[in-house]
Amino acid sequence: MTLYEFNLLEEDQKYDITFTNGQFLTYHLTENKRYALYAIDKFFVEVTYLINHNKIIALNSFKTGKLLDKYSNLDKI
Repeated sequence: MTLYEFNLLEEDQKYDITFTNGQFLTYHLTENKRYALYAIDKFFVEVTYLINHNKIIALNSFKTGKLLDKYSNLDKI
């Protein structure tokens, strides 16, 4: 699957693909959010959780850029 194909999916399909086919790589914490990074084929998906409400609030897909930069200082990737 390509990033373009992934972006064409409905939101529930994106979550399904991410959690069933994605490989969890690492996470990043802020005061009230947890960002989980997954790899799918040749792109990444970041899932944002609101910690206090234990709720997913966003899903972003990308190959490079600022979203990936926050993980660059972690050893886990």
